[in-house]
Amino acid sequence: MGSLQDCWNIEDLRKLARRRLPHGVWEYLERGVEDETGMTRNREAFERITFRPRVLRHVDRIDFSTSLLGSASALPFAIAPTGAAGMMWYRGDLALARAAAKAGIPFCISSASTMDVEEFAEIEGTRWFQLYMWENRELSFDVVRRAHEAGCEALFVTLDLPVPPNREYLWRNGFGMPFQLNRRNVTDMLAHPRWFASVVGRYMLEGGLPQQANLPHEMKHSVVRGAKPGALFKQDNLDWEDVKRLRDMWPGKLVLKGILHPEDACLAQQAGADGVVVSNHGARALDHSIAAIDALPEIAAAVGGGMSVLLDSGIRRGSDVVKALALGAEGAMVGRATLYGMAAAGEPGATRAIELLKDETSRTMAMLGLTSLAQIDSSALA
Repeated sequence: MGSLQDCWNIEDLRKLARRRLPHGVWEYLERGVEDETGMTRNREAFERITFRPRVLRHVDRIDFSTSLLGSASALPFAIAPTGAAGMMWYRGDLALARAAAKAGIPFCISSASTMDVEEFAEIEGTRWFQLYMWENRELSFDVVRRAHEAGCEALFVTLDLPVPPNREYLWRNGFGMPFQLNRRNVTDMLAHPRWFASVVGRYMLEGGLPQQANLPHEMKHSVVRGAKPGALFKQDNLDWEDVKRLRDMWPGKLVLKGILHPEDACLAQQAGADGVVVSNHGARALDHSIAAIDALPEIAAAVGGGMSVLLDSGIRRGSDVVKALALGAEGAMVGRATLYGMAAAGEPGATRAIELLKDETSRTMAMLGLTSLAQIDSSALA
């Protein structure tokens, strides 16, 4: 396998991305935290779930029509917010956004992006914005206002990183923040000339390495420089009053991301949130956390259809999307799956990842005897 045309599943895209990326960038994309039990647990949880198919159900046409957070979507999944996409591909966030728009699915912009939220305004389709709170809260409130003015329909507040996660490999590789050049990572980057020329080379030709975006001009800093006072993400002092304040200022849909406990989902509903994302941050936050798909049924039952429930963490196949819907999710969010495609081949790679997940979702539904997303429920499971 050496080209995009030879990629027939997300794992093929993963292998292609791994060959193209320097080791340090690859590990940022691929790895978890501490002993890294979580990624295996996420996948094992999906693999434990089995289907009970029906036959002779006339499945020659599959209807994907659905809505996510009240907006029409061509597929039952969206692209999740993912940081550092701009170090995997030149302006990689834009490649993901364009692929999502072409597919007719939502794209969630990360506040950890190296692109300002306004740079996505040219992209048609449904755009959401994900927020980490900065130490200087006024910076956070300012970017919330900017996201609304730029046309973002929903605000996703990520809550499962109250403190920085323990990703030891980043420091070992020099890929922490700020990025630290050392003999190991310089050799690593130069050993990947195609990536170096197409990513670092293009940035340097256009003014320098990427910066932390969505900050005032005077506070922006490149990936090789430390943040200025007030410009660090700080979430260890967040509480429900902060959520209510964001609810008051945000006119669109408000979604809390990183919910794994049903009581927190109920509190989110009471605070005025329109939805939650059941997520363990792709096993990149707390090691030994419950798998998101295992937490989903209890959370869906707790909110009783009173708010949107989305699922992310661990999705690698269209069958995973169907399992999430069967267990009560309105839709899914995919992170690494589309990142693998983008890191392998830019926008066409992200498009390929979406196509693969779409085809697998359709095939799974047909095998189960289901012709519309509305028909997917727990009766499809054994």
